[in-house]
Amino acid sequence: MVDEEPGHQDSLSSSMLDRIRRRDAESWDRFVKLYRPLVGFWLRDANLADHDRDDLVNEVFQAVVQHVDSFRNNQPGATFRGWLRTITRNKLIDFYRRQVREPAGEGGSTALERLQQIPADNSTPATTEPEHADEESVLLQRAMKLLQQDFEPRSWQAFWRTVIDGETTADVAAALGMTSAAVRKARSRVLQRLRAEFGELLS
Repeated sequence: MVDEEPGHQDSLSSSMLDRIRRRDAESWDRFVKLYRPLVGFWLRDANLADHDRDDLVNEVFQAVVQHVDSFRNNQPGATFRGWLRTITRNKLIDFYRRQVREPAGEGGSTALERLQQIPADNSTPATTEPEHADEESVLLQRAMKLLQQDFEPRSWQAFWRTVIDGETTADVAAALGMTSAAVRKARSRVLQRLRAEFGELLS
């Protein structure tokens, strides 16, 4: 498995965001798998047809490819998730504008009403605590699912049972037939990978 192979140590020293900027294909694939559900989550109230939503999601990721080099997270309050949400919002605005411009386009008046309800570029969309919590859940679930496939089942169980389920190291070691030191090492390895690979992107 990946956690036993030395060739994957690069993931510990270089974040996914850095590798995306280098146009690393494998990292891009993992990034899309991580963030596609979240972009769909943001578009859930737009009442889009399935094909329109899929096209819009693809437009969002095309924009990320084109502009990821310009993203800077060293500015106060700047987060990758906020940057991605702004792209998604702007693509949704573009979609509604296209609908409004289409002559005799169906739903044109509805599109205009929705366009007028979207906050201006210099305003911050209202985000309730439950919605924010839902976003965190969507991202963390995807990150965990992607990361799990990179570890041996026993290593993953050692992490999950001590960190998520709150079991003691000694109990988990006994249950999995590992030493306490091995459980701590497995837990540390997973947490390190989680921070290194998804840390910037989960903020």
